[in-house]
Amino acid sequence: MAKKTKNAMTLHKVIMVGSGGVGKSALTLQYMYGDFVEEYDPTKADSYRKKIMLDGHECDIDILDTAGQEEYAAIRDNYYRSGEGFLCVFSVCEYESFEHAQEFRDQILRVLDDDTIPFILVGNKVDLEHLRKVTTEEAQQLAQEWNCNYMETSAKTRYNVENVYTMLMRQIRDRKEQMSMTDSRSKKGKCIIL
Repeated sequence: MAKKTKNAMTLHKVIMVGSGGVGKSALTLQYMYGDFVEEYDPTKADSYRKKIMLDGHECDIDILDTAGQEEYAAIRDNYYRSGEGFLCVFSVCEYESFEHAQEFRDQILRVLDDDTIPFILVGNKVDLEHLRKVTTEEAQQLAQEWNCNYMETSAKTRYNVENVYTMLMRQIRDRKEQMSMTDSRSKKGKCIIL
Protein backbone atom coordinates (compact mmCIF):
# COMPACT_ATOMS: atom_id res chain seq x y z
CA MET A 1 0.00 0.00 0.00
CA ALA A 2 2.89 2.37 0.75
CA LYS A 3 4.15 1.97 -2.83
CA LYS A 4 0.86 3.30 -4.25
CA THR A 5 1.10 6.40 -2.07
CA LYS A 6 4.69 6.96 -3.20
CA ASN A 7 3.67 6.82 -6.88
CA ALA A 8 0.78 9.20 -6.28
CA MET A 9 3.27 11.71 -4.88
CA THR A 10 5.67 11.58 -7.86
CA LEU A 11 6.11 14.94 -9.55
CA HIS A 12 7.74 15.39 -12.96
CA LYS A 13 8.97 18.92 -13.72
CA VAL A 14 8.90 19.84 -17.42
CA ILE A 15 10.31 23.09 -18.81
CA MET A 16 9.15 24.43 -22.19
CA VAL A 17 11.86 26.33 -24.10
CA GLY A 18 12.02 27.83 -27.57
CA SER A 19 11.75 31.09 -29.46
CA GLY A 20 8.72 33.32 -29.14
CA GLY A 21 5.73 32.40 -31.29
CA VAL A 22 6.63 28.75 -31.89
CA GLY A 23 3.66 27.42 -29.93
CA LYS A 24 5.05 26.55 -26.48
CA SER A 25 1.97 27.95 -24.73
CA ALA A 26 -0.38 26.51 -27.33
CA LEU A 27 1.11 23.03 -26.80
CA THR A 28 0.92 23.38 -23.02
CA LEU A 29 -2.69 24.61 -23.03
CA GLN A 30 -3.71 21.92 -25.52
CA TYR A 31 -2.17 19.26 -23.28
CA MET A 32 -3.58 20.67 -20.04
CA TYR A 33 -7.10 21.61 -21.13
CA GLY A 34 -7.67 20.26 -24.64
CA ASP A 35 -7.99 23.80 -25.99
CA PHE A 36 -6.22 25.50 -28.86
CA VAL A 37 -5.49 29.12 -28.06
CA GLU A 38 -4.80 31.23 -31.15
CA GLU A 39 -3.79 34.41 -29.30
CA TYR A 40 -1.77 34.24 -26.09
CA ASP A 41 -0.06 36.91 -23.95
CA PRO A 42 3.63 36.00 -24.18
CA THR A 43 4.88 38.39 -21.49
CA LYS A 44 4.86 36.12 -18.44
CA ALA A 45 5.96 32.66 -17.44
CA ASP A 46 3.15 30.31 -16.45
CA SER A 47 3.23 27.15 -14.42
CA TYR A 48 0.67 24.37 -14.78
CA ARG A 49 0.12 21.24 -12.72
CA LYS A 50 -2.00 18.24 -13.61
CA LYS A 51 -2.56 14.74 -12.20
CA ILE A 52 -2.05 12.11 -14.87
CA MET A 53 -1.72 8.36 -15.29
CA LEU A 54 1.70 7.33 -16.59
CA ASP A 55 1.86 3.64 -17.47
CA GLY A 56 -0.76 2.78 -14.84
CA HIS A 57 0.74 4.94 -12.07
CA GLU A 58 -0.74 8.21 -10.90
CA CYS A 59 1.67 11.15 -10.86
CA ASP A 60 1.75 14.91 -11.23
CA ILE A 61 3.23 16.85 -14.11
CA ASP A 62 4.39 20.39 -13.51
CA ILE A 63 4.93 22.37 -16.72
CA LEU A 64 6.76 25.67 -16.73
CA ASP A 65 6.13 27.69 -19.87
CA THR A 66 8.99 30.21 -20.06
CA ALA A 67 7.27 32.51 -22.59
CA GLY A 68 8.90 35.92 -22.77
CA GLN A 69 11.46 35.25 -20.03
CA GLU A 70 14.37 34.03 -22.13
CA GLU A 71 16.16 37.39 -22.19
CA TYR A 72 16.54 37.52 -18.39
CA ALA A 73 19.52 35.23 -17.87
CA ALA A 74 19.26 34.95 -14.06
CA ILE A 75 15.55 34.07 -14.19
CA ARG A 76 16.10 31.70 -17.10
CA ASP A 77 18.95 29.88 -15.34
CA ASN A 78 16.80 29.37 -12.22
CA TYR A 79 14.04 27.90 -14.37
CA TYR A 80 16.52 25.54 -15.99
CA ARG A 81 17.88 24.39 -12.63
CA SER A 82 14.36 23.46 -11.49
CA GLY A 83 13.66 21.31 -14.55
CA GLU A 84 13.86 17.53 -14.77
CA GLY A 85 13.13 17.42 -18.49
CA PHE A 86 12.89 19.83 -21.40
CA LEU A 87 10.75 20.22 -24.50
CA CYS A 88 12.70 22.44 -26.91
CA VAL A 89 10.10 23.72 -29.37
CA PHE A 90 10.61 25.31 -32.77
CA SER A 91 8.18 26.06 -35.59
CA VAL A 92 8.64 23.95 -38.73
CA CYS A 93 7.49 27.11 -40.60
CA GLU A 94 10.26 29.33 -39.23
CA TYR A 95 13.86 28.33 -39.89
CA GLU A 96 15.25 30.90 -37.45
CA SER A 97 13.40 29.25 -34.55
CA PHE A 98 15.06 25.95 -35.53
CA GLU A 99 18.50 27.60 -35.49
CA HIS A 100 17.74 29.14 -32.06
CA ALA A 101 17.08 25.67 -30.63
CA GLN A 102 20.87 25.23 -30.47
CA GLU A 103 21.15 28.28 -28.18
CA PHE A 104 18.52 26.89 -25.81
CA ARG A 105 20.26 23.52 -25.71
CA ASP A 106 23.63 25.18 -25.03
CA GLN A 107 22.16 27.33 -22.23
CA ILE A 108 20.55 24.31 -20.56
CA LEU A 109 23.77 22.26 -20.74
CA ARG A 110 25.80 25.19 -19.40
CA VAL A 111 23.48 25.65 -16.41
CA LEU A 112 22.96 21.95 -15.61
CA ASP A 113 26.33 20.61 -16.79
CA ASP A 114 24.58 17.33 -17.65
CA ASP A 115 24.01 16.15 -21.21
CA THR A 116 21.92 13.17 -20.07
CA ILE A 117 19.01 15.35 -18.91
CA PRO A 118 15.73 14.25 -20.58
CA PHE A 119 15.33 16.48 -23.63
CA ILE A 120 13.09 16.29 -26.70
CA LEU A 121 13.37 18.46 -29.80
CA VAL A 122 9.84 19.37 -30.92
CA GLY A 123 8.88 20.64 -34.39
CA ASN A 124 5.49 22.32 -33.93
CA LYS A 125 2.89 23.61 -36.42
CA VAL A 126 2.98 20.61 -38.78
CA ASP A 127 -0.65 21.42 -39.63
CA LEU A 128 0.86 24.27 -41.73
CA GLU A 129 2.73 21.84 -44.01
CA HIS A 130 2.43 24.22 -46.99
CA LEU A 131 4.51 26.80 -45.05
CA ARG A 132 7.19 24.33 -43.91
CA LYS A 133 10.78 25.62 -43.95
CA VAL A 134 12.46 22.93 -41.77
CA THR A 135 12.46 19.39 -43.14
CA THR A 136 11.82 16.39 -40.91
CA GLU A 137 15.23 15.02 -41.96
CA GLU A 138 17.08 18.19 -40.85
CA ALA A 139 15.42 18.10 -37.43
CA GLN A 140 16.01 14.36 -37.02
CA GLN A 141 19.68 14.86 -37.89
CA LEU A 142 20.03 17.59 -35.23
CA ALA A 143 18.29 15.41 -32.63
CA GLN A 144 20.64 12.56 -33.51
CA GLU A 145 23.65 14.86 -32.98
CA TRP A 146 22.19 15.82 -29.60
CA ASN A 147 21.40 12.19 -28.76
CA CYS A 148 17.75 13.01 -28.08
CA ASN A 149 14.34 12.26 -29.57
CA TYR A 150 12.62 14.38 -32.21
CA MET A 151 8.86 14.62 -32.51
CA GLU A 152 6.60 16.70 -34.72
CA THR A 153 3.42 18.17 -33.25
CA SER A 154 0.47 20.40 -33.97
CA ALA A 155 -1.02 22.26 -31.04
CA LYS A 156 -3.94 23.19 -33.32
CA THR A 157 -4.96 19.63 -34.29
CA ARG A 158 -3.55 18.01 -31.09
CA TYR A 159 -1.30 15.82 -33.26
CA ASN A 160 1.31 14.11 -31.03
CA VAL A 161 0.66 16.55 -28.14
CA GLU A 162 -0.15 13.82 -25.62
CA ASN A 163 2.66 11.63 -27.01
CA VAL A 164 5.43 14.20 -26.64
CA TYR A 165 4.63 14.91 -22.97
CA THR A 166 4.25 11.19 -22.22
CA MET A 167 7.58 10.40 -23.88
CA LEU A 168 9.35 13.08 -21.84
CA MET A 169 7.74 11.99 -18.56
CA ARG A 170 8.83 8.39 -19.18
CA GLN A 171 12.39 9.61 -19.72
CA ILE A 172 12.22 11.65 -16.49
CA ARG A 173 10.77 8.71 -14.54
CA ASP A 174 13.35 6.26 -15.92
CA ARG A 175 16.18 8.65 -15.09
CA LYS A 176 14.92 9.09 -11.51
CA GLU A 177 14.69 5.31 -11.09
CA GLN A 178 18.19 4.84 -12.50
CA MET A 179 19.63 7.54 -10.21
CA SER A 180 17.82 6.03 -7.22
CA MET A 181 19.27 2.57 -8.00
CA THR A 182 22.76 4.06 -8.36
CA ASP A 183 22.39 5.86 -5.01
CA SER A 184 21.22 2.72 -3.21
CA ARG A 185 24.04 0.65 -4.74
CA SER A 186 26.68 3.14 -3.63
CA LYS A 187 25.26 3.14 -0.07
CA LYS A 188 25.26 -0.68 0.12
CA GLY A 189 29.00 -0.90 -0.41
CA LYS A 190 29.85 1.26 2.58
CA CYS A 191 30.35 -0.10 6.08
CA ILE A 192 30.56 1.85 9.25
CA ILE A 193 33.02 0.92 12.01
CA LEU A 194 32.05 2.09 15.46
